[in-house]
Amino acid sequence: MKDKQTDPEQLILESWQINAKPWIEVLNEGGIPSRKLVTNQAIINAVLETGPETVLDIGCGEGWLVRALTETGISATGVDGVAELIQSAEEQTEGRFIQLTYDEISAATITERFDAIVCNFSLLGGDSVEQLFRELPGLLNGRGYLIVQTLHPDNFPGPEGWREGTWAGIYGDFSQPAPWYYRTLSSWLSLFTRSGFELISQTAPLHPESGLPASLILVGRYSV
Repeated sequence: MKDKQTDPEQLILESWQINAKPWIEVLNEGGIPSRKLVTNQAIINAVLETGPETVLDIGCGEGWLVRALTETGISATGVDGVAELIQSAEEQTEGRFIQLTYDEISAATITERFDAIVCNFSLLGGDSVEQLFRELPGLLNGRGYLIVQTLHPDNFPGPEGWREGTWAGIYGDFSQPAPWYYRTLSSWLSLFTRSGFELISQTAPLHPESGLPASLILVGRYSV
């Protein structure tokens, strides 16, 4: 049995519980330049291209993506494991939000079915993400879509495994950065395939100033 004090999966949740307030402030103030310049619109476009009527945003945080999708006429639901983030989302958005940790997400705990599921920079874990992917097909309408935006592997060379987290480059009163599980591109593609998703598209939005990939966006469709 893993020690909760050192289990990286538990440390991720604890970090976001501790840092929920400064994160809400930073997001509401548009304090992450790469999001404003590139990645926010990139994930919105990726979702819209699948043409969904209903979307589940896993790791919704304070709800900005649910708000953005709702404004386009999509019925969007957000789920997150941190109570303070869910509370902020509910206060700012006329949408549906559910508080569940990733290991609690299943077809039993979320009874609605969706045309698409989106995970926007929210897949930080190792085993927890593997478990989540096994549950995702049960949350989709038929051959629904999965859209994932994550850090681009080319920007973090090295072997797959756990990495130390950092809040560098983000202003605010942050502490105890969360560890995160680094996956190579081939590992991401394998995870999609093992979970029954056929890769539809793979894109790397470029940062307009550095010219480097700002993220990796993978779109899969359930094929089983």
